Amino acid sequence: MSSTVDVRRAEPCDLQLLPEVELAADRVFARVGVHLPAQVSSVAELGAAACVLVAGRPPVGFARVEVLDGQAHLEQLSVHPDHARQGLGGALLAAAIAWARTAGFPAMTLTTFEAVPWNGPWYRRHGFTDVQQPGPGLAQHLRAEEQAGLGLLGRRVALHLPLHR
Repeated sequence: MSSTVDVRRAEPCDLQLLPEVELAADRVFARVGVHLPAQVSSVAELGAAACVLVAGRPPVGFARVEVLDGQAHLEQLSVHPDHARQGLGGALLAAAIAWARTAGFPAMTLTTFEAVPWNGPWYRRHGFTDVQQPGPGLAQHLRAEEQAGLGLLGRRVALHLPLHR
């Protein structure tokens, strides 16, 4: 585990580097039989996000947070596989949660593969629990993922973490 993890708000010059980080991170899913489509966040999408946090200079990992149903929504958490297992994912998640708390959101949501070890089980170890009744925005997000074919690759779940102080 890295002793010092530099997590910071993304600067405009960082955004162009993040799609390659996301693509490299997505390739790791093939190890567990999940072959994701080669489609990543655009620089414009990243620039329009509520918050993008990066780890490293230049960035080797990032967290993209949006807003759905009045809650912070972790849209993407990616770490380049060359830098995996060094605590970057946990540091990015902690920074995203801290940002959401400071911004006054009541909870953070996300959608993920239930059984992939670094997805559902990992988020559950960090305190996330299953969403019982998704709000309209999260429900639409889940439908869009299903229409994009993600459900064919493995069971998708919506998780949330209350952010009460």
